[in-house]
Amino acid sequence: MNIPVWDAVAIFAVTAIMTWITRALPFMVFGNKKELPRFINYLGKVLPGAIMATLVIYCLRSIDLTEFPFGLAELISVAVVVVVHLWRKNIFWSIAGGTLCYMILIRTIFPL
Repeated sequence: MNIPVWDAVAIFAVTAIMTWITRALPFMVFGNKKELPRFINYLGKVLPGAIMATLVIYCLRSIDLTEFPFGLAELISVAVVVVVHLWRKNIFWSIAGGTLCYMILIRTIFPL
């Protein structure tokens, strides 16, 4: 499938503009204020945890606990993420460790 050059340029331009807008909008809205509204501070505290919980639930939603391998690859990988995060306190290492563990498990011990 070949995308015409001008279509690709248009897609790139729209993506760049929208990315810039989403990065600049908070500074345009809250830039001159000394203190952020309480609601924004509240969202900054609760949203990261809520988003991570939603992602974990989404990733684990299709585990079948009634058939082999009983979701062991996923559950072991989640445990690795938790252990690595508690150990290193670095989200990059946590994600990389869990992903690596999951890929090794599904390719060797629990092939799909």
